Amino acid sequence: MAKFELKLPKMGESVAEATITSWLKEVGDTIEADEAVLEIATDKVDSEVPSEVDGVLIEKLFEPDDVVQVGQTIAIIEIEGDDDSKAQPKEAKKPEGALVEEAEEMLTTAKSTSGTSETDFSDSTKFYSPLVKNIAKKEGVSLQELETLEGTGKDGRVTKNDILGYLENRSSQPKSTASTSAPAQSAPAAKKPSAPVSVNGGDEIIEMSRMGKMIAHHMVESVQTSAHVQSFIEVDVTNIWNWRSKNKTAFEKREGEKLTFTPIFMEAVAKAIKDFPMVNIALDGDKIIKRKNINLGMAAALGNGDLIVPVIKNADTLNLVGMAKAVNDLANRARDNKLKPEDIQGGTYTVTNVGTFGSIMGTPIINQPQVAILALGAIRKVPAVIETPEGDFIGIRYKMFLSHSYDHRVVNGALGGQFVQRVAQYLEAFDKNREV
Repeated sequence: MAKFELKLPKMGESVAEATITSWLKEVGDTIEADEAVLEIATDKVDSEVPSEVDGVLIEKLFEPDDVVQVGQTIAIIEIEGDDDSKAQPKEAKKPEGALVEEAEEMLTTAKSTSGTSETDFSDSTKFYSPLVKNIAKKEGVSLQELETLEGTGKDGRVTKNDILGYLENRSSQPKSTASTSAPAQSAPAAKKPSAPVSVNGGDEIIEMSRMGKMIAHHMVESVQTSAHVQSFIEVDVTNIWNWRSKNKTAFEKREGEKLTFTPIFMEAVAKAIKDFPMVNIALDGDKIIKRKNINLGMAAALGNGDLIVPVIKNADTLNLVGMAKAVNDLANRARDNKLKPEDIQGGTYTVTNVGTFGSIMGTPIINQPQVAILALGAIRKVPAVIETPEGDFIGIRYKMFLSHSYDHRVVNGALGGQFVQRVAQYLEAFDKNREV
């Protein structure tokens, strides 16, 4: 009998580690290829790790709550074969058809090629098992093709049978090359020694949660990486306030969705990014990566004080109704801890609402590897000077502050200021007679 090393697969861009939350299989259990072996928590959401081979679980190398690095062996599975084939997936039973046989033969070299295949598909916002990635690479299935498949696994995940079935029915098409790998992440800065902390008898020591540790590390890394600078602008949102007050009941009755201010603000941000695409970038060493898609991160504070950033994909293609549905869906699933890994991946620009807790403005930390983030302040009813053809007078208006943090290495003050100004212009020009 031979032994296969089950490793922690890459789960998405910039994800380097995960925490084991529970084992779905025990030592001695029989496992089929692509069957889930354990559950992990990575980047604030839960996911499963499937097996690449058929076999029997003979050893678990980690316990729940242990932190494991991507690529690290987490379990040993005994498979059929000679001892010299250790750590190699066994050759599965070959289904009928030459095409399927070729795909199954690929399993004998899965370990030596798994690293390459994973990075080939790292631009994807969905999770694919190493087995599925290897089959796709072997058969020239492009990332675009792969993402069109409807998976039958948990949460719509594409399984081995899904992709093999697709290959059997695939019409003759030229094989497309695998997508290029995501840019390598820069090495983290050396950890500085922390100042000693004295503990008195009456002090309470509270262990940081797993998510809290991840957030702390991410925030410190961002400050050490980006040269943060801020621009602030005050916006008159009276038209938006009055329009929402007038239409929110009819909107909810017709669409079955609550109409908050967030989708209106997100719509304005997406429009401004189209006008100033150089805030929708990432920096890889000395190279600037200009993002094709506008994927808006929506920072949200959870009930326990932790933070999560679900992503609205292709936000510029959504109308107000579509934006409202996307915002509400992500917010609800975030509160219920039902977000999937792909829901928090692929963001290109982030918006955070500091006004939720009454703050009129803030200086948010950039969500790496992005280069900018916008904070929405609280909407306040204030006295303001109103200019009219008949002269100026004082009136009551609804106003808020926009705080724009950006990376001064690649976004200068002119661009950073013009962008937030454009967002303000879109908000102030909101049509108060707009149809719901």
